[in-house]
Amino acid sequence: MTIGVPREIKDHETRVGCVPSMVTTLREHGHEVLVEADAGAGSSIPDDEYEEAGASIVTGAEGVWAKSDLVVKVKEPQPSEYRFFRAGLTLFTYLHLAPLPELTDALVGAGVNAVAYETIREEDNSLPLLTPMSEVAGRMAVQVGAQYLEKPNGGRGILIGGVPGVAPANVAVIGGGTVGHNAIKMACGLGANVTVIDRNINRLRELDDIYSSAVLTLASNTYTIREAVRTADLVIGAVLIPGASAPKLVRRDMIASMRKGAVVVDVAIDQGGCFETSHATTHTDPIYYVDGVLHYCVSNMPAAVPHTSTFALTNATAPYLFALANKGLERACGDNQAIAEGVNTYQGTITYAGVAESQGKPWRTLNAVL
Repeated sequence: MTIGVPREIKDHETRVGCVPSMVTTLREHGHEVLVEADAGAGSSIPDDEYEEAGASIVTGAEGVWAKSDLVVKVKEPQPSEYRFFRAGLTLFTYLHLAPLPELTDALVGAGVNAVAYETIREEDNSLPLLTPMSEVAGRMAVQVGAQYLEKPNGGRGILIGGVPGVAPANVAVIGGGTVGHNAIKMACGLGANVTVIDRNINRLRELDDIYSSAVLTLASNTYTIREAVRTADLVIGAVLIPGASAPKLVRRDMIASMRKGAVVVDVAIDQGGCFETSHATTHTDPIYYVDGVLHYCVSNMPAAVPHTSTFALTNATAPYLFALANKGLERACGDNQAIAEGVNTYQGTITYAGVAESQGKPWRTLNAVL
C-alpha cells in the first residue's frame, strides 16, 4: 500500500500526521510512504529525517494525494484539498464533520472512505485518539486564558493565581472529561479558584476525590451554569458528544452577565462550540468580543505547540494506522470494532449517526454497506 503524508494547510496548523519512526515501521511491512516536502518542518522534523527512515519526499500536495491509497493527516481537509478526493481513497485524520456539511458532502460525493480520529472508540468506551490532543488543549486553555486576562491582551487585568492579600481568578470549567480534567489540573496549579460543572455525578465524585477542597464540583443544569459563568473571570468550555455537535450550554444572556474583560475559551469549537456566542477562529485572528467578553475559539489549539502535539498524537494513532495499512480498511474494521467506529463515510454513504443527525442527512451503518 502507498501511504501519503501531505503538509497541513489549515491556518497555523504545523503538526504532521506521521513521524519518521512510523515511516520505518511501515517500510518494514512493505509499504511505500510519500511525504510532502516540509510536511514536518513545523514540528521540527526536517525532510532528511523522513528520507533516512525510508520515505520518498514529494514536491507539492497533488502528487501525494494522487499516488496514495491511504492519506494520513492531522486536521480536516480544507476546501482547496477537496479536488484531490476520489473514490476508493482512505483518509485517516481528525474530521469533526458535524458542523461541516460542505466537507461531508465532498467526501460522500467523491466516495472517500473517511476514518475520523475523534470517533474511534474502544470497548471500554474510551476515545484514544482524542485523549492526547484533549490533554494538550485542556492545559493550553488555561495558559491561553491566563494570557488574555492580562490587560495589554484585552482582558480584565487579573493575575490568575492572585497574590497574598488579593484574590485569585475564578475559573469555571464546563465538562469534567479529559479536557476539563487537564484544565482543572493547570488552573489549580496556578492557584485559581476552580469550579467544575458536569452532568455525570460519578465523574464529579472522582474529581472531588482527586482535588478535595481545591475544586468546587457542581451538577450541570441551567442554574448552576448561569451562576458559575456570571462570577467567573475565565470560563473553559470542555464539553464533548463524540461525532455530534456540542450542546449550547452557555447562552448569550449568560455571557452578557459576565464582567467586561472576562475570557471564555471554547475547546468544544471543533464540534460547533458549547457557547451560543462561539464561532471558530484561527491562530492568525484568535479572538473577538461579545458583550465585552473576550472569546478565544481557535479550532486547532494544539497546533500552537506542534512538536509536543505531533508526537503525542502519533503515539496514539500509530497502531491504528498500521492496522489500516497492513490489513486494508475492510479487514481492519472487521478485526477491530474501534476502527469501524471511526468510519464516518464509506463509498458515498454517511456511516456515523452523530454526523448525519447533526446535519439532517440520511445514513446507514457500516455493516450495511460493507
